[in-house]
Amino acid sequence: MARAPLDLAGTRIAPGTRTQIDVPVARLYTHAPLYIPLEVVHGRQSGPTLLVCGGIHGDEINGVEIVRRLLRSKQIKGLRGTLIAAPIVNVFGFVQHSRYLPDRRDLNRCFPGSESGSLGGRVAALFREQIVDHATHIIDLHTGAIHRTNLPQIRAQLEAGSETERMANAFGAPVILNAELREGSLRHYAQNRGIPVLTYEAGEALRFDEWAISPGVRGVLRVMRRLGMLTGEHRRRQPPSAEVANGSSWARAPIDGILRPQVRLGARVAKGELLGRVADPFGNAEGEVLSMADGIVIGMSRLPLANEGEALFHVARFDAIEEAESAVEGFHSSLTPPPDSLY
Repeated sequence: MARAPLDLAGTRIAPGTRTQIDVPVARLYTHAPLYIPLEVVHGRQSGPTLLVCGGIHGDEINGVEIVRRLLRSKQIKGLRGTLIAAPIVNVFGFVQHSRYLPDRRDLNRCFPGSESGSLGGRVAALFREQIVDHATHIIDLHTGAIHRTNLPQIRAQLEAGSETERMANAFGAPVILNAELREGSLRHYAQNRGIPVLTYEAGEALRFDEWAISPGVRGVLRVMRRLGMLTGEHRRRQPPSAEVANGSSWARAPIDGILRPQVRLGARVAKGELLGRVADPFGNAEGEVLSMADGIVIGMSRLPLANEGEALFHVARFDAIEEAESAVEGFHSSLTPPPDSLY
């Protein structure tokens, strides 16, 4: 039996075709229209419907490049199922280089949204109704916030034997953070509807970090193979090892001042170990930033200027710390240029 066309956002996509769609979202003050851009690859054969989206936070642009490279990949030819690619969800924030919407709301705290609510609620409702509710699986692409960078990592709510766990293991990021759902997030909405969803975090806002983008593209393709959407010689390759973190905590600035980091992203640290020093410009007052636990540094501030209490180093905790260190080192060794030139 021939596969049926897909009706998405007011457009009908025939099997075996790919179509770009501009979903009207709002107008600027000037009356110029804004659209959420999509590209849909609707395979001839049945299979999952995977949504890969970036830019829910408008300044997190690594995901935009991951989606572009994914769509240009020769591996998606002959796709089984459907790929919905949404490189820029928060188009307002993207054009303004901002994480937020014009009303200062975080779109990733507005789901499921409301057609009669705030601007954030309306954009969330539109994206949910027109796009998200068509998906059977989701990969949501993020980076660290402004002036913060993240080691490539998957965040997901893991249950043994679940589809989400299988997707997370297939992705091949060095770290998987078993993260609780945050109310109002896309992940919270989708997971509660039974849609397995991964959040990929890597790199820094308003930057193209090649060491975050390339593993992101490979990870999405690995998940697609795991879902049976892709065929070919790559399908049997095992993903790089990943370790699951059982929790994480932030080490914070003890005083106001200027930060001098003593560790790099991905470093293994011990509880009480010195992560950095914060001092005033004269060096009269100086405070040490110490790790709250044994673990791996999976995120850190890139801005030397720090206020007291500001989060500076994100440390993930592992039951098997040696295996986690090995997974991170394996990731580092696969990069060109080497990690020390990246962080």
